[in-house]
Amino acid sequence: MELLVQYQAYIAIALVWSAVWKGLALWRAARLKHVGWYIVLLVINTLGIFEIIYLIATHKKISKKP
Repeated sequence: MELLVQYQAYIAIALVWSAVWKGLALWRAARLKHVGWYIVLLVINTLGIFEIIYLIATHKKISKKP
């Protein structure tokens, strides 16, 4: 329990970081109608790494969409 108290600031930063990237990736997956990706992004938690990769990979698709 002391470990959680000692690192609570880092844990809070990691949670906010992950939530921001997950939200952006989920929004883009929904906008592009990528149902499979939406489910995968919702279930898998990688502290934003997978979400950032998805956002980079779909950058050109979102730019071309009217």
